[in-house]
Amino acid sequence: MSRVKRGVTVKAKHKKLLNLTKGYRMTKRRLVRVARETVLHAGEYAHTGRKLKKRDMRELWVSRINQSVQQMDLTYNQFINALKKSDIQLDRKTLADLAINDPQVFKIIVDKVRDQTN
Repeated sequence: MSRVKRGVTVKAKHKKLLNLTKGYRMTKRRLVRVARETVLHAGEYAHTGRKLKKRDMRELWVSRINQSVQQMDLTYNQFINALKKSDIQLDRKTLADLAINDPQVFKIIVDKVRDQTN
């Protein structure tokens, strides 16, 4: 069996790994064994962060809707319940955008919902 020298391959793998750790501090950037573990953890944190981002955005939309609805003497809970009863199928992202960028249209929606419940 012939001898296989892996220097070039290993160097390329290490270089690829160390390029992923650019911007990290101290030995996490320089040492291959530490860098490998750091990259694995970074991937896990990134996955978690993507999930948390969705949660944070929904929380922001709800708070914006709540603030706008409270100015019209309704609670967020009453507004969402009335929306469902009046069969208006707008998601929270759209409602929050309307509340911030187009208050007149949002007011029309609130009035329509209020008329349906009374």
